[in-house]
Parts: sequence; structure tokens; C-alpha cells
Amino acid sequence: MARDLTVGKEGKQILLFALPVLAATIFQQLYNVVDSIIVGNYIGKEALAAVGASFPVIFVTISLIIGISTGISVVISQYFGAKEFDSVVKAINTFYAFIFVASIVLSLFGVYFARDIFVALKLPADVLNDAVDYLQIYLGGLILMFAFYGTNAILRGMGDSKTPLYFTIFSTLLNIVLDLVFVIVFGWGIKGVAYASVIAQGISFIMATYFINRGESLIHFSIRGFKFDYEIFMKSLKIGLPTGLQQSFVALGMIFIMRIVNDFGTNAIAAYTAASRLDAFASMPAMAFSSAIATFVGQNIGANKIERVRKGFIMTLSFTSILSVTVSISMYFFGKELIMLFSKDQDVIEIGYRYLVIVSSFYVLFTAMFSTQGLLRGAGDTLIPMFITLISLWILRIPLSYYLSRPSFGLGTDGIWWGIPIAWSFGFIASFVYYKTGRWKTKSVVKKQSKE
Repeated sequence: MARDLTVGKEGKQILLFALPVLAATIFQQLYNVVDSIIVGNYIGKEALAAVGASFPVIFVTISLIIGISTGISVVISQYFGAKEFDSVVKAINTFYAFIFVASIVLSLFGVYFARDIFVALKLPADVLNDAVDYLQIYLGGLILMFAFYGTNAILRGMGDSKTPLYFTIFSTLLNIVLDLVFVIVFGWGIKGVAYASVIAQGISFIMATYFINRGESLIHFSIRGFKFDYEIFMKSLKIGLPTGLQQSFVALGMIFIMRIVNDFGTNAIAAYTAASRLDAFASMPAMAFSSAIATFVGQNIGANKIERVRKGFIMTLSFTSILSVTVSISMYFFGKELIMLFSKDQDVIEIGYRYLVIVSSFYVLFTAMFSTQGLLRGAGDTLIPMFITLISLWILRIPLSYYLSRPSFGLGTDGIWWGIPIAWSFGFIASFVYYKTGRWKTKSVVKKQSKE
């Protein structure tokens, strides 16, 4: 199941790792897209807006934990590359112990404060109750979501991207079936959509645990086997905390963006929800190859093969550039038809299409930025990328989105969308300049004599 990425052709290894991750990410995004399509067509645009309003709140709730989990995944990949398998097992046990406690705390917090959060964001009254229902049910199942995605992250850290793909496909297909049954047959409305996601993730985690316990020698999931290693956790925290804070500030930024969108009413919220779902699909190559280069770099840093890192990075930029141009062209020519999958309202379609035209024109910069930051993350260097992201979001994107959308500029919702590519441009340039300094080469958890 595990794959050694420290040998073989760099481009081939990254491609073989990234393609299953990309496929898994596609199915993963189908969770959100299918939810939104069913909600928009069978419940209404108010419910669609409620799902969209819930997403950034969910993101900010879980982002810090995801970041710290990323740190543990990097540690696992570096120990695996160094062939220190006892440390791999300790890191895995620490990972499970951490997400078990963290998910319970966050679930309680999110369920209790759901309504207060949306009231503070001034969500329109016709959207508020649906948003609260959806958020409370979704966050109530966080422990199942963390366990499922955490297991996939561990496997990828060890170079196995195929097994997570199989379980993600199963989870997504089950989610689609449950969506249709709960919403169309049972008539549970937006609550049915949330229940479908929680149940699908829970069943998939149980299945993944069963098969992994039988087949993977390094992973044996058992509550009795939880052993928290403080030293490994602190190493993971050093890598993961900046990423977690970065994710948290990104999530908070999404809430601020949603707050700006809310000023333009339900049509704008529904359009933003639909377009951002499609945007998430378009960003999948960047996510997949960022994950691939992070694991590739982690293992090769652990093995101290720096030249392989450089070659792998060049190949990754080549792959992502080709994919992003293809996606950009598709969005330009078929954007309206894609928005129509979510809503037949003409105002929603027009606003959503403008988002796609503006944002998709800059996907090349977005994928290059993600690939560069994936390399830095795999090396264990996460502090500078955190600051770059904070500047991009809080000094550029949010202020620009706000001021460009004001009546004095005359851009309306287009002004919100233009803040996105401007922030991406800065993020890529700053990340690449830092990569060229080479400081990331000194951040490895595993210290060995140079082999190259």
C-alpha cells in the first residue's frame, strides 16, 4: 500500500501519486456540489444560500485542526522516507488521539453557537434557520469526518494515494444516494442533506478501518491503541500550527467575504455558492499536486535527496500549468451552463458566471502558488507561507473586495471577485521568491548527512 517516493523518475512518481489524489478530490468535491445541486433544485435558492453561508463557518471551525493534522502528516512522510518506521507508528497513534479529543470539543462549540454566529454575520432572515439546521447537524458529526479524512491523510503521508481514492469514491456515491433519498423521498429538506454527509463519512470510516487493519502493517486502528507521544506532537505542532493558523485566517477571511456578499442579497449569495462550488472543482488540480509535492518533498527531505526535490517541483509546475489553462478555457465557454445546474434564476446565473470569468482567468497563478507552498510544507517550512497568506488575504483580498464592490467604484459584485486574483498574484510571487532563497532546506524533522 505504501509507496517509496525517494527512488524512480521524479515526474512519473509525482504523477502516479497525484492522479489518485486528484480523482479522490473530484469525488470529495462532489459532496458539496451534489448537496448544492439537490438543494438548489428541490428545496430552493434560500436553502442553497444557507449551504453556502455555512461552508466558511465550517471551514473556520475545523481549519486549525486540519493544519495541525497536516503537520503530523508531514512528520509521518519524513519518518517514512528516513525508514524510521517505529516513529511512523508513534506519529499515527498521536494523530488519532489528537483528532479524537479535538473533534469532540469543536462539535460542542459549533452546535451551541451556530445561531449566534449567523446572526453576527447578518445573514438574511429567509436563510437563517436553514443555515443553523445545516451547520448544527454537520458539525455534530465532526468526529466521523476527522477520522475519515485523517486516515486518508496518514496513508498519503506514507505514499499511498490509491486506497484513499477507493474509500472516497464509496463515500461520495453513498452521499449522493442518501441525498436523494432523504430530500426527495423522505422530504427532510436541508437537514437531510446534512445527515447524508455525516452518515456517509461515518460508514466510510468504519469500512476504511476494517480494511486497513487487515492489510496495512503499520496502521492498526484501535481505541485501546491510542498512545500520545508528546515529543512527536510538538514536532508536528511546530510544522502544523502555522498551517493551522493560516487555514484559520483563510477561513475567517471567507466569512468576511461572505459578509460582503450578504450585502447584495439572496441572489448574490446563491450565485456565490454555486460559482464557488465550481471554483472548488477548478482548483482541484492545484490541491492534488500540492498534496503530491508535499509528500514527495517530505519523503525526499527525510532521505536527504534535495536534487530530487528541485526536479519534482519543476515537473509539478509543468503539470499544473497545463491543467489550469484547460480548466480556465472550459469555465469561460461553459460557465453559464454549469451555473444552471444549481439554479434557473437568471440573476443567479449572471452573477455566478461573472465570478467564473474573472477568477478562472488566473488559475495558472493559483496552481503555481499552491505547488510552491506544497513544497515548502513538505519540507516542514510553514511559517513564512503563513505570513504570505495572511498578507494576501487580509491586506489585499478582503479590503479590495470591499472597496471595489462599493457604489463609488461601480463594479458591484464584480468588485468582490476581482480581489481574488490580485491576492493570488502576490501569493505566488512572494512564495516563489522565498523558495529561491533555499531556507526551506534546513527545516527537516529528520537530520542526516547529505547524500547529494
